[in-house]
Amino acid sequence: MGSKNKLRRFRENETFENVIQPSREELEKDEFSLKGKWNKEFFKNDNPIVLELGCGKGEYTVGLSKQDSAKNFIGIDIKGARFWRGAKTAIEEDLVNVAFLRTQIELIDRVFAENEVDEIWITFPDPQIKYKRTKHRLTNTEFLQKYKHILKAEGLVNLKTDSEFMHGYTLGLLHGEGHEILYAHHDIYKNEYSPKAVREIQTFYEKQYLDQEKPITYIQFRIK
Repeated sequence: MGSKNKLRRFRENETFENVIQPSREELEKDEFSLKGKWNKEFFKNDNPIVLELGCGKGEYTVGLSKQDSAKNFIGIDIKGARFWRGAKTAIEEDLVNVAFLRTQIELIDRVFAENEVDEIWITFPDPQIKYKRTKHRLTNTEFLQKYKHILKAEGLVNLKTDSEFMHGYTLGLLHGEGHEILYAHHDIYKNEYSPKAVREIQTFYEKQYLDQEKPITYIQFRIK
């Protein structure tokens, strides 16, 4: 993507009512005004809140919102030029239960209060295979504890990935730490019982992986 195109998207994001872009300084000082108030002040309803972490172009955020209008969906990514597409689509299609938040995932507990979130989706994250990158894996112990803090007691986490490494690493961690695994499969398109939301929504990169005949894995779990 050219720099001019990126700048245009950044400028357009600033005009979208469904895009929130707090500064890192604001979050580090724990001064984000919507923390604990997403339902009341942003969505103006009491519907469950569902997050997509590392949302990219926002395909899952938008797709899930179309499947369930009784929930609120927030796509989170630091790359605003990517989720511009999802934000624009939501506006064009009048999807009032969709928002996009530009921030780092490590600050997630600064933008949501304890027990504020009902469900989390992690779709095709960078597996960070090198050992020295372990701290950046979105399913490592530190991240799981941040998710636990913002999730309600029965809150769900969904991991969908093409990475066998990420799938295996996460399963091992979940078993080792005693979390509750509700569903796990190493190739969802060869399992007729895979959940609807996993099979019927496909991201831009997922379609490329499927063209390459790469298996797509999925885990749903609760953090204990």
